[in-house]
Amino acid sequence: MKTSDFDFELPSELIAQTPLERRSDSRLLVVNRENQSFQDHHFSEVIDFLRPDDIIVRNNTRVIPARLFGIKEETGGHVEVLLLRDTGDDVWECLVGNAKIVKPGTVIKFGDGLLKAEFVKYGESGIRYLHMIYDGIFMEVLDKLGEVPLPPYIKEKVSDPERYQTVYSKIEGSAAAPTAGLHFTDELIKRIEDKGCRFVDITLHIGLGTFRPVQVDDINDHHMHSEHYHMSKQSADILNSAKENGQRIICVGTTSVRTLESIYQKYGCFKDCTDETDIFIYPGYKFNAVDALITNFHLPKSTLIMMICAFAGKELVWKAYHHAIAEKYRFFSFGDSMMIL
Repeated sequence: MKTSDFDFELPSELIAQTPLERRSDSRLLVVNRENQSFQDHHFSEVIDFLRPDDIIVRNNTRVIPARLFGIKEETGGHVEVLLLRDTGDDVWECLVGNAKIVKPGTVIKFGDGLLKAEFVKYGESGIRYLHMIYDGIFMEVLDKLGEVPLPPYIKEKVSDPERYQTVYSKIEGSAAAPTAGLHFTDELIKRIEDKGCRFVDITLHIGLGTFRPVQVDDINDHHMHSEHYHMSKQSADILNSAKENGQRIICVGTTSVRTLESIYQKYGCFKDCTDETDIFIYPGYKFNAVDALITNFHLPKSTLIMMICAFAGKELVWKAYHHAIAEKYRFFSFGDSMMIL
């Protein structure tokens, strides 16, 4: 299977640059796998497609101010750093801009030395490992110095960084937002709960695995970078009960799918666990854990569009995407959404 099989033409003006004033005013394309159809709606109407006993799984990760601008301590050369994952002992996986001037032993200084980072080793796929040097609590230092990173296709600044967080974000650790959840408001969540549906939280900290582009011709040669996830016993018990009772499990976002499928694939059930996943889901994959999916519109040739094609079938997804383009849906992080039933 070729990466080029998942390419499509997208007019640049359809890439959403800013969030809508009200989150749930975004559009919703409801895709029905059984009758191979799709319908235009607004996200506030998602409740009409939910059953009273549905279990809705959402990723409660919170984006950290992971984008740092510093200078080399020796030469004053400018360096940009994107924190991806905490590997323990104050060592972080990072992407480093202007990476050629940063070599093992290089010290980068941020905020007049409030934070320093020493380059300790190279990793795969352009990853660099930096040891953080600071006084106090790291997240408090980061809050002072860092910026919330936005994807490179968003050229405008966001006036309120909270708009790149879900309203239920809780556990800090992501380099990007689980954007399918950006459409929910507190009011809509309450209405859905009042209908009888139940929300279940899991955590997957989004790093390079989710947004790294596929750069090989054959998708079988693509290696997913691992990401950290956690499922609590309470969440596992609710999901196992749902499976036994025939209730639908609906995932909000591809990161929730990755977490559930990783756990179910490993244990044959849902389980209280903390682990890393590098699962790569593409057409041919048999889904074990997920019955329906809420997701945004994704980049051409990305692992995310490949997952959507695996879930709904490439032919139906391609028809839905061409319809969305013709109807001028907004794409990517601040864009509109799909519900695949």
